[in-house]
Amino acid sequence: MTSESSDRQKELEQRERILREREVELRLREMEANIQATDAAFHQTAKHQPEDSQKPWMKKVILGGKLFALGVVTLVAVKIASVLAGFIIVAALGLMSYKLFFESKKTNL
Repeated sequence: MTSESSDRQKELEQRERILREREVELRLREMEANIQATDAAFHQTAKHQPEDSQKPWMKKVILGGKLFALGVVTLVAVKIASVLAGFIIVAALGLMSYKLFFESKKTNL
């Protein structure tokens, strides 16, 4: 009785193993088919061009204008800074000359 049940058990295990192997093989075939199907799909792409986009020369003109404006602003800032530095230098020289020549010397003896 035990030999019959163990034989039966072994036979069932063998059938289950065979079924699992078949399922794995079937899944692998399906996966291969999916991979091959996705490899075959090829779509040509193109860069999107808006209809009302500016022309290339217009972009260059705008960039040139920005550069020119930056140059003008820089020159104005340098001119203002040089005038301000001149005022500060003249004021410092005036203060030093006042201290040296016009301020009364008080001697505490």
